[in-house]
Amino acid sequence: MTLMMDFQYPTGSGPMTVRDLEGMPDDGRRYELIDGALLVTPAPGLRHQKIAYRLYGVLEAVCPPEFDVLGAPFAVHHGDRIELQPDVLVGRAEDFTEKDLPAPPVLAVEVLSPSTAIYDLNLKKAVYERLGTGSYWVIDPADPALTVFELDEEGHYQQVDKAAGDEVLEVELPFPVRIVPRELLGRRG
Repeated sequence: MTLMMDFQYPTGSGPMTVRDLEGMPDDGRRYELIDGALLVTPAPGLRHQKIAYRLYGVLEAVCPPEFDVLGAPFAVHHGDRIELQPDVLVGRAEDFTEKDLPAPPVLAVEVLSPSTAIYDLNLKKAVYERLGTGSYWVIDPADPALTVFELDEEGHYQQVDKAAGDEVLEVELPFPVRIVPRELLGRRG
């Protein structure tokens, strides 16, 4: 799917830049920039955070040394008009700076929430596809379910796998890992 965005900015203003984000308040909300348009989402809830941090632990436990796994907030930059903060990301260790990841991650993961689902499943997915992020995972915490998208030969995301509840998901990219979605909920899932 290709997503085209055509924003109209108020007279006298224009697209925001990554530099503009430095002035945003530290209020727990997530501030992201897509093609110069600001996307503000509320702080994630308990279930969302439990899933993201447990997934981080699963990935970190099997991560080869040439990659690093990080959780939000950590900025992925592309140029001056894109800054994303996936819930969990994997990048090549050599691509990271102390401040950000100025290259496409090899994996970006978003945990859906009522306020972000439409963006995560459409807008952000399209941006990661455009950036060339090899794998994009979306976790629906309600089921829980994990859907895996990977770039095809033409550079478009295709759903290649999905697991829900107690189903076992074994993926090879960006490195081999085994995930059971329900286990991401922890003790009180």
